[in-house]
Amino acid sequence: MALISKKKDLFKVSKELRAYLEKYERAIDLPITYESLLRYDNSIPLYDRDGNDTLWETVFYSQDEMKDIHYALKSIYSIMKTSGAMDVMEHLSIDRVDLCIYGNTQPFRVRIVNNINDNFDYFYIKKADASRVYGLELEHLLSPNKLAFVVHNETLIEEHIVGIPAEQFIKKHLGSPHMNETRLAKEFVKFNERCFVRLLGDMHSSNFVVDITPDFEEVEYRLRAIDFDQQSYEGRRAIYLPQFYKQNNPIIKLGLKNMTPETVKQYQREERTLIANRMKVEQQRIEDLMAAMKTETLSKPVFVKQLRKELADFYEEKDFLECTNMGQIVELSLAMLTKKPDLYKDIDQYK
Repeated sequence: MALISKKKDLFKVSKELRAYLEKYERAIDLPITYESLLRYDNSIPLYDRDGNDTLWETVFYSQDEMKDIHYALKSIYSIMKTSGAMDVMEHLSIDRVDLCIYGNTQPFRVRIVNNINDNFDYFYIKKADASRVYGLELEHLLSPNKLAFVVHNETLIEEHIVGIPAEQFIKKHLGSPHMNETRLAKEFVKFNERCFVRLLGDMHSSNFVVDITPDFEEVEYRLRAIDFDQQSYEGRRAIYLPQFYKQNNPIIKLGLKNMTPETVKQYQREERTLIANRMKVEQQRIEDLMAAMKTETLSKPVFVKQLRKELADFYEEKDFLECTNMGQIVELSLAMLTKKPDLYKDIDQYK
């Protein structure tokens, strides 16, 4: 079972990371900051449709400030969706601003509504944490999922990632007769591989969603991370393998039921090949990202020493022992995709 030591501290966006963000148009000027949204007058608990406390609070602003704040939030949404074209945003309105007071970064979630058809969308405003920014960018570059996010000084703006929270999916959908167990199990193997290769930790069922896409004969499942705070922070190798979280056991059991060790290894190899191909396509950008990441202190020295030792043993690769920070460890982990592509030929990941 994988256990996170405790909530980590935030790491400020360094000048090297900021230079990377500016080069690739991730750093822009915004009309409002995270700190601005803290000036709310009142708040009430937010409950779901079943009356359960969501652990979010809806916040309210004074009449003097509300109009300006809502306009600024619409402007941010237009930047995210239409490169700042406000003329196509006139029919949108801010329905609600929520604050998660129990979150590590205490994020704000903005619900924006299309007044013509009542369709709605969300985006998030958070404190800029370097770990999370690196996690978002690695997800964007190395996974099948593209992410829209921008940074302004100490504020991070993220788009909403669509999907059913895995925790809810397990409770409400896992036993459905219409579910394709094998396809879901296959996607979990691939998700497990993506997290491990780029060292994204804490992927228990509360921190990823299930995105379901109907196919002409079946359905496709994709598991998508939604929490990137634990990007290459912890020291234990198991932290970066979703298979070791007890909350994910119901999905893991589907894999044990529907797949052989040979098919598991096949899907692992497929995903590693896909990641390697994405690295080739984005070679310069990944090199730039790693160059910035290798200048950073993104974890405790004791965690760096533990992880480099565990990965050196796992890969049978002494070069890990020479790594002095998490950026170097991530870079070497990615290099293993091509250096040791047959790593799992004798390993059963589901033991």
